[in-house]
Amino acid sequence: MLIDVHAHYDDARYDGDRNETIEAVGQTGVERVINSGADIGSSKASIELAKKYDFVYASVGIHPHGAAKAPENALDILADLLKHEKALAIGEIGLDFHYDFSDRESQMHWFEKQMEFAAETKYPVVIHDREAHGECLEMARRYKGAVKGVFHCYSGDLDMARELLELGYMASFGGIATFSGAKSCREAVKELPLECILLETDCPYLAPHPYRGRRNDSGYLPLIAKAVAELKNIGTEEVISKTGENAMRCFNMH
Repeated sequence: MLIDVHAHYDDARYDGDRNETIEAVGQTGVERVINSGADIGSSKASIELAKKYDFVYASVGIHPHGAAKAPENALDILADLLKHEKALAIGEIGLDFHYDFSDRESQMHWFEKQMEFAAETKYPVVIHDREAHGECLEMARRYKGAVKGVFHCYSGDLDMARELLELGYMASFGGIATFSGAKSCREAVKELPLECILLETDCPYLAPHPYRGRRNDSGYLPLIAKAVAELKNIGTEEVISKTGENAMRCFNMH
């Protein structure tokens, strides 16, 4: 089953043709899409998209970019959103020390609050980690056995990926895996067990080669599956089947 575990169809770049784009995805072989929330507004929008489209699901959370502006009652709001049957995970959460759109204290505060929330509620997490590998790994260690999930758009090295696997996490790969210069990412894809790999687009961002620079959507997911298959020297259908099983297991999908 071809599953895009990370998309942002609530993004303003789809405002002109959102319905047409999502409906077209259903004709590409992609069977399920998880739309990921990044703040309260986009988390609510993700739930609305899940209500509207049978094959769309949602995750809800506070992204590090919006941590400084998150309301004090954010966890109460997220808890309410998680009551919907198609809300699968808490995310995306984490740290972004590249852009630092929110101060690092706020990022760390909301990252830990949401990890605590995940430990309490038993939902998997979707972690955003950009230039904060050590801090994100330490947070995963701190909640060993209590929180599991996925590091989306994985950008760490192979050693980190192997430790995350031991901690109960999966690694999700998107368009970057198709870029010939992305050596660390491609090495991780090549060396990690297929049992811990998921596929994503992170659309509208990071369109795969040869469409790099264009607006991305889930229709490009087969290109990512093909790239993973080539790196692992296995068939594309095997990648699609196994990563679909992984997604179903990671997000407790039925």
